Amino acid sequence: MQSVFDFQNLILRDIIEDDAELIPLITSEEDEDLVDASIPEELPILTLRNTVLFPGVVIPITVGRDKSIKLVQDAYKGTKNIAVVSQKNIEQEDPGPTDINLIGTVGHILKILRMPDGNTTVIIQGKKRCQITNVLTDDPYFVGKIEKLSDKKPKPKNKEFKALVSSLKDLSLKIIKDSPNIPSDASFAIKNIESESFLINFIASNMTLTMGQKQKLVEENDLKIRATKVLELLSKEMQMLEIKNQIQSKVKVDLDQQQKEYFLNQQLKTIQEELGGSATDQEINELKKKAGNKKWEEKVEKHFFKELEKLQRINPQAAEYSVYLNYLELLVDLPWNEYTEDIFDLKRAQKILNRDHYGLDEVKDRILEHLAVLKLKKDMKAPILCLYGPPGVGKTSLGKSIAEAIGRKYIRMSLGGLRDEAEIRGHRKTYIGAMPGRIIQNIKKVNSANPVFILDELDKIARDAQGDPSSALLETLDPEQNDAFYDNFVEQDFDLSKVMFIATCNSLNTIQPALRDRLEIIEVTGYTIEEKVEIAKRHLVPKQLEAHGLTKSHMKFGKKILTKLVEGYTRESGVRSLEKKIAKVVRSYAKAIAMEEPKDSKISESNLITILGPSRDRDKYQGNEFAGVVTGLAWTAVGGDILFIEVSLSKGKGKFTVTGNLGNVMKESTTLAMEYLRSHAADYDINPDVFDKWNVHVHVPEGATPKDGPSAGITMLTALASAFTQRKVKARTAMTGEITLRGKVLPVGGIKEKILAAKRAEIKDIIVSVENKHDVEKIGPDYLKGLRFHYVKNADEVLKIALQKQKVDNALEIK
Repeated sequence: MQSVFDFQNLILRDIIEDDAELIPLITSEEDEDLVDASIPEELPILTLRNTVLFPGVVIPITVGRDKSIKLVQDAYKGTKNIAVVSQKNIEQEDPGPTDINLIGTVGHILKILRMPDGNTTVIIQGKKRCQITNVLTDDPYFVGKIEKLSDKKPKPKNKEFKALVSSLKDLSLKIIKDSPNIPSDASFAIKNIESESFLINFIASNMTLTMGQKQKLVEENDLKIRATKVLELLSKEMQMLEIKNQIQSKVKVDLDQQQKEYFLNQQLKTIQEELGGSATDQEINELKKKAGNKKWEEKVEKHFFKELEKLQRINPQAAEYSVYLNYLELLVDLPWNEYTEDIFDLKRAQKILNRDHYGLDEVKDRILEHLAVLKLKKDMKAPILCLYGPPGVGKTSLGKSIAEAIGRKYIRMSLGGLRDEAEIRGHRKTYIGAMPGRIIQNIKKVNSANPVFILDELDKIARDAQGDPSSALLETLDPEQNDAFYDNFVEQDFDLSKVMFIATCNSLNTIQPALRDRLEIIEVTGYTIEEKVEIAKRHLVPKQLEAHGLTKSHMKFGKKILTKLVEGYTRESGVRSLEKKIAKVVRSYAKAIAMEEPKDSKISESNLITILGPSRDRDKYQGNEFAGVVTGLAWTAVGGDILFIEVSLSKGKGKFTVTGNLGNVMKESTTLAMEYLRSHAADYDINPDVFDKWNVHVHVPEGATPKDGPSAGITMLTALASAFTQRKVKARTAMTGEITLRGKVLPVGGIKEKILAAKRAEIKDIIVSVENKHDVEKIGPDYLKGLRFHYVKNADEVLKIALQKQKVDNALEIK
């Protein structure tokens, strides 16, 4: 956009240096003189192609048509007055009388100049608006009759008009100030205009408007309306100028910032060269220095220096530079063939393991076996151990103890919820944001190629469209393959065979079979009550006292109180809930001590009830006074538990109902037991017709808890047989096992957890499959103390052991 004001009349002073007449800034009196000046009735008519003349304004006009040149020469010799109008179509070369606007301005020729390029320039000052009433002749140029037009002016003291003119002046000055194309001297011209009408005409003349817009302004008789229109147009110009300046300012800022950064980079480069090289040279030299100390194989070394050469050829400003730099930094930071020295003091290792963990003898023996072989052979591929058991038994914390026992670095990586294969194998380095897998990242972090690496929660790996992380672990956890582990980011084989991987899981069912086959499964079972009390006494209580700023003198946990905590307030295989209960008791004492409240340091049962509430005896045996109620043993994610199978009979048409939120397998066991009893009714003195005359309802209490599994078959059969025969079940007896339609009793798992649950419930006799005998024999004698085991082969043996001849009181007459 061009400048709003050209101010051509000011520039003319440079053209006419000696002409004192050319002063465009006129006073109000001079303006009145122009209006009152006498004008002939007939005047030659000069048509303008690209501008409009306003009263009082001086403009230069370059005349090129022969008619126009002759007109101004003749007029200049005479009165120097002419009528100046604009033509309707600026493209028309020779307009006729109908092609010109009839309203224009009477002009006075001040000067005629012959320019160096041969053109003729006429300096004209407008005097008064006029209207052509008739064109008398057009040869040699237009001559017509002229009628003067007067402006309708507001009253001298009209405040609105005064404010309008003032706004025009202020806006014009602001435009001159903000526009880079208008000289600042132009503001003096605006400030020195006294005449209001001349100010309006002067601004209208110098605005960047179309011919049509200027013609409408000169045709407007009412000066106030003309001023309002000029203000509207001027406001639009102001808005356009502001937008233009904003755009230019933004572009300028962007360019300035680029220039500044370029200048600073050049300075930095010069300074670095003075100090001994650029930052790029320093990075490359540092990489070479680190590479000289690495113990990598020839293949890896050759690959590294090949990639380093590529880095030297890349422009440091390119995006690929940082990718290659990060890649090479990873290569030199990885511990290639760098190992920590193992400590082969087996007695020390055994002492550390016993210090940190009570029990877990099988796991400790396996670790000591591994250390013994490593000590004798000096080199062996590390086994992949998998600690399998319920939560809270110390599987994860065992890894720290193992690392300390053999003097290795310790890494723990949680796999819970992991669903992207790239978390294991990494991304290819060409991707944006690429990085190595978490295995390589952790190896780099500890700077050792033979750490103890805990893969926590292996059974909780997820899978989705991004891939299957458990499949990516197959190579990692295979001792025959992981000496050449391939990470997509590293692109070179890395030896993981010296890493001691220890996986932990709560369930083996969700682990991929191929992955499970690579693991050495070590079952970490739950603790007995005595073991939990010892763990609390040795580890949990001192840990919580220290965590809460207390000492043994502040509070004392007796063995009886710890036993009460275990039996009455927790029901788990591990000790995590026990630790939370101990922490709650310690916090209560810490608060009392801080508030200086008197409290006995020795904790009593009443203190436990006050702090933790009444204890819960959910695992207690419920007696054998009712027919159809049998105690079963179950395995859960938090250890063993007992459950009660209840069967009730009511007269009807043989409807069979099962409730208690049971899974499909358990429902099938119930149906199986019922069918077995139907087919062998005569063996137990049951009339086969009763099955069609009595409705059977089998229920397992605690319906909000889902239950499933194959271990309740003999329990269901015993409950149904007890209900139909109304015979008592042997007191303090529990059982676990599955049956077939032929009545064979099948073995089940989770024997140790189930035995612990039976001991908590004060069970004396346990019925299991004969094939589970070896599982029972593997359990330590402390766990079996006070229990009698009955090993059975078929359902008939189960019922002979479980059911007494004596019937329950108030027995039903089942006929």
